[in-house]
Amino acid sequence: MAKRIDVSDLDIYYGSFRAVEGVTMTIEPRSVTAFIGPSGCGKSTFLRALNRMHEVIPGAHVDGKVVIDGQDLYASDVDPVGVRRQIGMVFQRPNPFPTMSIAENVLAGMRLNNKRMRKAEAEEVVERSLRGANLWNEVKDRLDRPGSGLSGGQQQRLCIARAIAVQPQVLLMDEPCSALDPISTLAVEDLIQQLREDYTIVIVTHNMQQAARVSETTAFFNIAGTGKPGKLIEMGPTDVMFSNPSQSATEDYISGRFG
Repeated sequence: MAKRIDVSDLDIYYGSFRAVEGVTMTIEPRSVTAFIGPSGCGKSTFLRALNRMHEVIPGAHVDGKVVIDGQDLYASDVDPVGVRRQIGMVFQRPNPFPTMSIAENVLAGMRLNNKRMRKAEAEEVVERSLRGANLWNEVKDRLDRPGSGLSGGQQQRLCIARAIAVQPQVLLMDEPCSALDPISTLAVEDLIQQLREDYTIVIVTHNMQQAARVSETTAFFNIAGTGKPGKLIEMGPTDVMFSNPSQSATEDYISGRFG
């Protein structure tokens, strides 16, 4: 199910402003890749470009290619909604739909795709997805309760369950633990380790220790100054990036000299 992502010479624009310049990288399947870098360097913008989520902002467009399994996601005949079905996303703050129950939250993506399901099928999807998000045992007796009534960490895992319910090939996570306490953060990190067996996972994080704990590969983004585009400085195995990066800017950022 997991897919490799090949990005070639990708520039990302908001109107005439180039937010990210010239990114080329390969993201391997069934792995966790972490994007790190100072605020405003384009890492979240680049993450959203991987499933065309940045296009919800008027005037946003790209030059270059994002290819998954031989298909250019920006080809003229490709439906962005179909792309987002293949490539799920979990946002910085947990965002369960407040008027929906836990079960309805899990099924929301499938219902949005106009998928009709028998009751037994829907129940199977709910259980499979909540088990996949390591949440089933905590909520199985209150599936009809509002998702907004869960704790912050549980809400984030519910959002992950909602994302994997549609069985995507890639899972993007934009600072998924930044709003969580340490115990909830550990639960989500443990979940990421489990999900990597079935998904290609890309995570944006400002937490250096988190990047070191959860990822096999790390990409460092930086920016030359206000109004300049973000750029990929280097990318490599996480243990090498944190112990012996090839670029001095990477070493300065990881060691806390800036950012």
